[in-house]
Formats: sequence, structure tokens, C-alpha cells
Amino acid sequence: MKCIIPVLCLIILPFAGISQVRDSSINVSDKPKFQYHAFVPSASLIIAGISVNGNARESFKNEVVEERNEHLSGFHTRVDDYLQFSPVLMPYVFDIAGIKSKTDIVNRTAITLKSQVVMMATVYILKNTTHQLRPDGSAYTSFPSGHTAQAFMGAAILTEEYKDRYKWMPYAAYGVASAVGVMRMMNNKHYISDVLVGAGIGILSTKII
Repeated sequence: MKCIIPVLCLIILPFAGISQVRDSSINVSDKPKFQYHAFVPSASLIIAGISVNGNARESFKNEVVEERNEHLSGFHTRVDDYLQFSPVLMPYVFDIAGIKSKTDIVNRTAITLKSQVVMMATVYILKNTTHQLRPDGSAYTSFPSGHTAQAFMGAAILTEEYKDRYKWMPYAAYGVASAVGVMRMMNNKHYISDVLVGAGIGILSTKII
């Protein structure tokens, strides 16, 4: 697990300046300033996920799985397979409905694609590096949750584009993303640590871009 933070840095840092447009006519004072507080939620989620990722029998993540197996042993749904994409698709639905976003469709799509690349690369490398067995024993690709990362990446974009116009948007966007994470645990496909880190990666991917 010690390799997680360096791997995240190697993947994400090269993209940190990818969206900055270099223009000599723009004053340095007019350029967006790096805001550390914007990364607090995603960093907190990642740190929380790593902190509860112990593999001991009595670890917190295994206790959560035990509770799930005791009360929801027969639960299964595929809603999360589809719901994960809803936050990232909603801006295009709003476009059709005539509801304008903060960013025009071309630049918003570019931001979305770059965020997607960062998120997917991070998730893929971590899954193959950590080699964590899923709670249902189906595969060694448990950590982190890709479904959750996808949902929270879309939620972060949706929030940034519409939060100024619709104050309820962050609650709706992150509520849907959280539902995806909960369903991944209810389906016994992921531990709570996988979901927390996946959520952090999803948000961080968008904030970096």
C-alpha cells in the first residue's frame, strides 16, 4: 500500500497544467490561482479510504462486509452499472433542454475527456498494483472502485458547471454518486475503503484538470 501515493502523483501531476492556455496577452494576475482548499475533499476521502484498508479479520472494512452479508446476503442489482455514467451525461441532457452550463460544450467535453483519462489511468494502475481481492472473491481488482470513481468524476463536473445557477446541484450530483458507491458495497463487489478512495480519485481527476 506504500506505493499508492507516489503512483497517484506520477499519474496526475503531468496533467496539472494541461488545461492552461498560454497567452502572452494575459496578465499573470489574471490567471487562475492554484487553490489548495479545492483538493481537501478528495484528499480527505483518499486518506480515509487508505486508513480503513487493513486486511485483518477484525478490520473496519471487513466488519462492514460482515454486516452486509448478515443483512443483505441475497442483494443484487445492476443499477450501479448504469447509474455511474449519469452525472457525466447530464450536462448534455441539459444542453438539449436549453439549460446552459458555465463552460461551452466544446471546452466542457475536453475537460470531461481529460478528467476521464486521468481517472481511468489512476484506477487501472492501482487495481493492478494493489491486487486486492474483492469481498465476493470474484477477482483481484477490488481497490479502488472504478464505478465510484466514474460517478464522482461526473458529479464533480456537474457541480462545477451548474452550482452557481442551481444551489441544489452539488447535493443531487454527489447524492447520485454516493448511491453508486453504496450499491457497490451492497453488491459485495467492493469494500468501503475501495469506495472512499474511488470517490476521492474521481473528484481529484476533475479538480486537477
